[in-house]
Amino acid sequence: MERFEGKYEELGYFRNENNTGPVLRVYAIRALDSDQTWMKEFAESQPHTKYGKTLVYFFSPDVSGPIDLSGTPPYFDQSLDGKVVASFERTPMGEPRFKSGSSE
Repeated sequence: MERFEGKYEELGYFRNENNTGPVLRVYAIRALDSDQTWMKEFAESQPHTKYGKTLVYFFSPDVSGPIDLSGTPPYFDQSLDGKVVASFERTPMGEPRFKSGSSE
C-alpha cells in the first residue's frame, strides 16, 4: 500500500457483520491524485471474500470529513453522487469492474 501513499485519504468504511454468508465491503476514498490508473490498482488490492462484494467509491478532493456508509444501495448520501470521480466493484464471482465518473 506504500505505492499509494499521498494519493488518497479514507473517508469511510463499511463491512457487514455477516460471517456466514456474503461479505460486503464498501470504501469511501478521497482521491488526491486524479490519475485513474492508481485508483484501479488501489481498488483491486482491497480485500474481497468469495461470493462477497467489494465496492470502492473515489470522491473528488473537495469532499471532506467522514462519509457515512451503509450496507444497502445507494451506500452513501446521494448528495455526494456528483462528487464521485470513479467507482469500482468486485462482484461475487470476483470480476473487477472499474468505472469513471458517477456511481449511477
